[in-house]
Amino acid sequence: MSDLAPKARAATDALRDLFPPTPLLKNAHLSERYGADIWLKREDLSPVRSYKLRGAFNAMRKVRAAHPAQMDFVCASAGNHAQGVAFVCAHFGVKGRIYMPVTTPEQKILKTRTFGGDAVEIVLEGDFFDETQAAAKAYSAQAGAHFLSPFDDSDVIEGQASVAVEMLDQLGKVPDHLVLPVGGGGLSAGMLSYLRAVGADTHLTLVEPAGGASLTAALKIGAPQTIEIADTFVDGAAVARIGDRTFDVLRGVSPRDVRIAPENRICVTIQEMLNLEGIVLEPAGALSVNVLGDIADQIAGKTVVCVTSGGNFDFERLPEVKERAQNWQGLKKYFILRLPQRPGALRDFLDLLGAEDNITRFEYLKKNSRNFGSVLIGIETERAGSFAELEDRVASRGFGFRDITDDNILADFLI
Repeated sequence: MSDLAPKARAATDALRDLFPPTPLLKNAHLSERYGADIWLKREDLSPVRSYKLRGAFNAMRKVRAAHPAQMDFVCASAGNHAQGVAFVCAHFGVKGRIYMPVTTPEQKILKTRTFGGDAVEIVLEGDFFDETQAAAKAYSAQAGAHFLSPFDDSDVIEGQASVAVEMLDQLGKVPDHLVLPVGGGGLSAGMLSYLRAVGADTHLTLVEPAGGASLTAALKIGAPQTIEIADTFVDGAAVARIGDRTFDVLRGVSPRDVRIAPENRICVTIQEMLNLEGIVLEPAGALSVNVLGDIADQIAGKTVVCVTSGGNFDFERLPEVKERAQNWQGLKKYFILRLPQRPGALRDFLDLLGAEDNITRFEYLKKNSRNFGSVLIGIETERAGSFAELEDRVASRGFGFRDITDDNILADFLI
């Protein structure tokens, strides 16, 4: 991709038919917190609230230029890529067939249909994405349609590089440090390729979610490999296998520059950006901001750009975000309390709670006439250290008290 610079510039110029450059905004709150000059490249403010529109547009633009008769396009996605493809199908006046898993939330289906209108047909097929993508590719081959990959396509990578073109134009200089989320690798491969092509000496930090670190896995063996997704919360970046083309660009990245962001900690960032800055970020869009504390010593006094890659957040997930954020901060826990079956036992336990402790869940699990019953109890507090103090008080009174907060199997079953 040695000639990427002029191609990325051409893609950027062509994108102006769809939308103006997304803003590059200095963030005073983050700059003060980390002692750096921190800017946010707001891809969450694109027409489809993510950068995915760029790659889909560029790929379709180039296919249409080379094959004007090509009027049928297909993709497989349950999120931002689907919305980007739908948007550009309507723009070019072509037909799009968008495959989505049967389990896709109705909100995402409606948004995709809104962007595409009559230009797109949505097909729900497969319980898992791999099944959905296989069906999409099979249809493409049968119908002679063009399959638009979400990231592993040179034209898509070239389109995502337009983020870097805009960033340098807007900043007026090369940033010292660039922080990017990485899922399939399209955005990171595109931006890194462009920076290399123009000779920009920028230090790069890539961020993956802990539940789907496919780049980290690939760097360990020197080739892409399929991993098991342990947590799907960061659905925009939890990718089971990084792309072959994207990894060709990223294989030289030092593993030290790839950071892992725990999902519960990401929830803290989502809450903070919403409550303090009024910025709505989806989990993948919060990755670059979330990792700043991990690299604070590297960025102090530097000019830093974080790409907030998307803002397609379903507000029905807010209770989950709050719960996971509290878990990370140590402000909420779930316990199984073994309570003796005698008058006043519950009162004895309640007297052990501190002034900052608040019961948010109480479920009596006794199912027989034994001398002890079990209680599922959820407790919120204002100070993380109060839980250790509470557990000491409970132990001193002889109550059985088991923390199940991080016992995923038991917590999923009971909570």
